[in-house]
Amino acid sequence: MEQTIKANGIEICYETFGDPAAPTVLFVMGLGAQMITWPDLFMTGLTGAGYHVVRYDNRDVGLSTKFHDAGTPDFRAIVSAMSEGRKPDVPYTLRDMAADGIGLLDALGIERAHVVGASMGGMIVQQMAIDSGDRLASMVSIMSNTGDPSLPPPSPEAMAVLTKPGPDTDNIEELVEHAMANRKVVGGEGFEDTEQARQLSAAVIRRQFYPVGAARQRAGIMASGSRTEALRRISTPTLVIHGDSDPLVPVQGGIHTAEVIPGARLEILKGMGHAQFPKYQPELLRLITGHVRDNS
Repeated sequence: MEQTIKANGIEICYETFGDPAAPTVLFVMGLGAQMITWPDLFMTGLTGAGYHVVRYDNRDVGLSTKFHDAGTPDFRAIVSAMSEGRKPDVPYTLRDMAADGIGLLDALGIERAHVVGASMGGMIVQQMAIDSGDRLASMVSIMSNTGDPSLPPPSPEAMAVLTKPGPDTDNIEELVEHAMANRKVVGGEGFEDTEQARQLSAAVIRRQFYPVGAARQRAGIMASGSRTEALRRISTPTLVIHGDSDPLVPVQGGIHTAEVIPGARLEILKGMGHAQFPKYQPELLRLITGHVRDNS
């Protein structure tokens, strides 16, 4: 059952599964993505393995606090500020979003947790390890990177998914069509246009459609810079998972993440793009569960 709690000065919508007395696994979603897009297989699989699972909506997405007053970010101004060594004018950064996750653990009375993040969520859990490593039993970073500016950028088609505005409509069917087209661009071999996938997209849109929140999250990523040197100093047991066909966050980002984090293990999944489609979910669950178990 979804609930809302005050944490790190904002309202965070979250959901729990399993026995609260068991070790906790905290799931952190990516750019503009709501917590309900985490595969149910992960929730049932980990609770079945004896873990307590928590997933939540990041700030500015889903049913967590929205930063309406911040408006639409000026990406050109952010790029200009970063290039000139100035602090960009953004309402928050990845450090604030990492503090949200730790704040949620505080509010729930959880001292330590295993953390799993996908895409931007991988960046957030990396920042958690940098700022609050004593609170992390282990970390899994999926299809993410270190923020290093030397890494390969998204493909032009994938970049268009990030930057081109969606249809100016509140028609659910049109918005679902747009979402499915974007998933096809970034998804790799696992993409399937199924009724189940369309139903999930519709459920997400009905729950909360707020694209400006994703734009502000992207601004926060841009303003956060590289975590490379800080990651070299963490001691959190880390598993890095990446697809070799990811057009949005190329696989070099995952390879680099595993190279800079001491003792990190890298798993590259053949054919996987920037999505956790059903084709890859059993293997992802196996890898996550094994890493959590090995570090419990």
